[in-house]
Amino acid sequence: MNELFSNISKANQGKLLKLIESDYFTFKKNVNVSSLTNDTNNLVIITSGKIQLIRNDYNGNRIIMNEFTDDDLIGSIIIPLSNQEYELITKEDTTVIVMDYTRIINYDGNWSYYYQQFIKNLLHIITNKTKEKNDRIEILTKKSIRDKLLEYFKIATQKSGSKIIYLPYSFLELAEYLSVDRCAMSRELKYLKEEGFIKVDYRKITLLY
Repeated sequence: MNELFSNISKANQGKLLKLIESDYFTFKKNVNVSSLTNDTNNLVIITSGKIQLIRNDYNGNRIIMNEFTDDDLIGSIIIPLSNQEYELITKEDTTVIVMDYTRIINYDGNWSYYYQQFIKNLLHIITNKTKEKNDRIEILTKKSIRDKLLEYFKIATQKSGSKIIYLPYSFLELAEYLSVDRCAMSRELKYLKEEGFIKVDYRKITLLY
C-alpha cells in the first residue's frame, strides 16, 4: 500500500483504515472476485497479488481489459464493472482492502494532515488510472495488429524510460489485451523481428528502432 498511504506513518494508516471502516479479504488463485464491486461505492485496493479484468462478449471472445497488482485500485468510479460481461479473476493468491468511497468523500470528522494526504494520494491514483484507460483506448483504435503492437510498445517505453520491455502477460494474454488473434499477432511479431524492429527473448522485448 505504498502509493495510497505515501507519506503516512504505519500508525496513522491504521487510524485511517478504521475511520473509513475498511475490510480485508484474502483469495486463492483463479477466484472470481467480481462481487467485491457489486456495491458501486466500493473501492478495492490490492495489498498483494494480482487480479485481471476480463471481458467475455456475446461471441465468446475473451479480452483482458486490464491487470491490477500491488497498490492498484479497482472500483466502478474508475472502470465500468456493472456489466455482466466483466469478471475480476485473481491470477495468484491475493489480499485486498475494500473501502467505501462515499464514506471517504463525505467524512466530516477531523481533517488531520494524514487524512488530507490520503485524499491527495487517492486522487493521484485515480488520475493515473484515467490515463491508463486513455492509453488502452489509443491502442485499440489502431486498425492493424502491427500498429496496435507498436502503440503498445511506445506507451510501455514511455512509462519505463527504456527501450527494453518486460511483458506483464503471456503472449496469449497480450493478444487478448490487444483484442487480436493470437496466431496473427505471433506472425506480426515474427515480421517485426525479421525487419529489425524488435528483438524478442521470451517476455523481454527490446526495441531496435
